[in-house]
Amino acid sequence: MKKIVLMLVLVLLLVVVTVKAKDTACIEFKGETVLLNSSDGVKIKADVYEIKDKKAPVILLFHQAGFSRGEYRETAPLLNDLGFNCIAIDQRSGKGVNGVTNETFTDASEKGFSTKYSDAFPDLKAALKFAMRRHPSNKIVVWGSSYSASLVFVLANNYLDKITAVIAFSPGEYFKFRGKEIKEYAQKVKCPVFITSAKKEHGSWKGIYESIPEGTKFFFLPESEGVHGSRALWKSNKSYKEYWKALKEFLSGIK
Repeated sequence: MKKIVLMLVLVLLLVVVTVKAKDTACIEFKGETVLLNSSDGVKIKADVYEIKDKKAPVILLFHQAGFSRGEYRETAPLLNDLGFNCIAIDQRSGKGVNGVTNETFTDASEKGFSTKYSDAFPDLKAALKFAMRRHPSNKIVVWGSSYSASLVFVLANNYLDKITAVIAFSPGEYFKFRGKEIKEYAQKVKCPVFITSAKKEHGSWKGIYESIPEGTKFFFLPESEGVHGSRALWKSNKSYKEYWKALKEFLSGIK
């Protein structure tokens, strides 16, 4: 009898955990999903989160390693509330998160393209060009997470007159791009830059930060341990309010 009761309790717990996991993973998406074309023919899946003010600044949201555009299912609507249009894409280097499969990775793999971190740069460029066509007169902010936080400095370096600000969650010298370190690209970025990360990651991006011209850069480190990448803003991170406070202060100067 005790064994039966114990089994029933275990089954009940499993059901509860499963339901909670599904609730967390399946965040409702109310925006528009579109397909973009990368310069090499890879199809890029993107989620568009727009507000009524179509002239409001646009934030391009790029995910971290192993993830997808689903990294921003919780975050993008909150950025909408702050008055920003948002576009989150799948890059070819990634897999999936929050119940959202990385379809750009799937397409690139099926076509035989490499899916290393630096290979995702054409996807970032395609997103920027899409935003420029869709919102030709709007300010554009590029936002990266982990490896894409490094790539946004390359993007900003290539489009100095098009990008209004850079936000980088946990950047680092994870790779060289066309033979150069990321700090070499960052030293020419003149727009405002915001960098943050887990506390222990400070050393990973210190060189990048120091190379950015003075007067245009800001950084934040949490008092607690913190989290890698822009999932630091998820409510599941106990220090998420710290990150949001610092980010909001930076964004208030963009509008």
